[in-house]
Parts: sequence; structure tokens; C-alpha cells
Amino acid sequence: MTQNTSQATAYRAPLAGSPLIVTVAPNGAYKRASDHPAVPLTAAALAAEARACLDAGAAMMHMHVRDAEGRHSLDAQTYRDALAAVKQAVGEALLVQVTSEAAGVYKAAEQMAMVRELRPEAVSVGLREVAVPEIPDGELAAFFAWLARERVMTQVILYDVADVQRWQSMRARGMVPPGAWSVLYVLGRYSAGQVSSPHDLLPFLQAASDAVGAGDALPWAICAFGREENACVTAAAAFGGHVRVGFENNLLLRDGSRAPGNHALVAQAVQGGLTLGRPIADAADARRIYGEVR
Repeated sequence: MTQNTSQATAYRAPLAGSPLIVTVAPNGAYKRASDHPAVPLTAAALAAEARACLDAGAAMMHMHVRDAEGRHSLDAQTYRDALAAVKQAVGEALLVQVTSEAAGVYKAAEQMAMVRELRPEAVSVGLREVAVPEIPDGELAAFFAWLARERVMTQVILYDVADVQRWQSMRARGMVPPGAWSVLYVLGRYSAGQVSSPHDLLPFLQAASDAVGAGDALPWAICAFGREENACVTAAAAFGGHVRVGFENNLLLRDGSRAPGNHALVAQAVQGGLTLGRPIADAADARRIYGEVR
């Protein structure tokens, strides 16, 4: 047994004792009604989607909001309105994670300012969007320290092995203090046609296992593009990860037909997790897993 294999083995937990967090990403920054009539673009539509996806087994929602013209927005008040609508629909039964995605509209300083103004319960942050030359290391470290101090559940989005290694280096160098951190591996973001395969997960797992001995074992999840989204999330679930599905990345069911709504993609992911023997997490499980300080 190699050293890396031995290290990875030490961090494995039985699947039966590892609740699977299914997150729904119902709209993203770009999808429109012309892509699918069920893409939720308003606070009311997000609230209805939250209810349907909760009933299908989701524990968490990855939320994007839009302006009056349906364009991607990081406006804090628009987020507050959407968060209030979702809370009215489902209470605390769904953990809502807001995005700080730039989507070609916002700069890193604006993204970080929005997070500080909103102070969400949970947020996703693209590492390559905030770790940019115009943001000095000290300023980025201060942002990470603020997230950790405020106990914001922060999911760091990583697109390839270089991103994984960069994040690990930042943690090893002390730029990232202990906090409620997790990571999201994006499978196939730069593949032809943005079509993902379960094989795309393997380099991420290898890179992560290389750092386990350095204390870099964080909760992780994946998202994927195209018809094999369900195969990708089931593979991730088999390796002990968590999953994100929804119209942000994929409109198709595993048989290639168009999903009637995000709830159908959630239901598929739930079925895969149950087939593997993993219990399906609720919002309390998600808050416990993603909220632990590491």
C-alpha cells in the first residue's frame, strides 16, 4: 500500500454512516426561460422551487438571483428578498447557499464586498475569481479570516487540479485560518461541449488524497454538466462526497430526456445515494457537516 493510499484510507467513513448532502442549483447565472420554462428567475419562483426540491430530498439550495431584466446580480437586497421568500416557503428546512460568482460582470472586490454586506449563512466562492493579481495576498487573507470568524459556511469552487493545489498551498501557508470550509469540484468545465464524465473526478480525488496527511481533508462535493450528471454525482457519492445537481449545469435526466424540473434531478441523485446505502441528509445534517470548523 502506498503512503497516499494509506493516508486516504485513514479518512474513509462507512457510507452507511455518512449522510449524503444533495444540493440543488436551480438557475445559475445564465439560464433563461428560453432554455427551460421552469428555470426560476424571481424570488417567488425560487421559493416554489425550494419547496419542490426539499420534497424531492434536497438539503440545500445554491442560489443565484437576477435583476428585473433577468440578468445575473449580486445585489444584496435582491438576495435578502429571495432568502426571505425561500424561508417563508420552507423555514429552516433548507440550507441556502448564495453564490458570489462574477459571471463576467463583477470584479473580485465587488464580490467580496457583497459577501460582507449580506453575511449569508453559506456562500460559494470561486478561488480563481478572488485569488487574482489585483487583490493583494493580505487583502485576500483578511477576507478568508472574516469568513472564518463570522462562521460563514464557505464552499470554495475548484475547476481543476491546479486549483486544488493552489487552495492547499494557501492553507499550508496560513492564508486560510480554520473555518467552516468545504470544496466543490467542477467536473468537465473545460471539456468539449461542457459534457462531464465520472472519470473527471479521479484527478481531483488524487490531488486531495496527496494532501490528506497535511490535514486538508475537507467536506467535498461535485457538480457536472450534461447527460452524465447523474452518473457523476453517483460516483462522487460512492467515494463519500456530496453532490450538486440542477438546471445551472444540466437540463437532462439520465435517459437523455429533458427534466420537467429541478426536483426530478434531485430525485435521481437521492435514488443513487440510497442505492449506495447512504442516508440522505437533511438541512440539520448539512449545517453540521458544512458548519464544522476545520
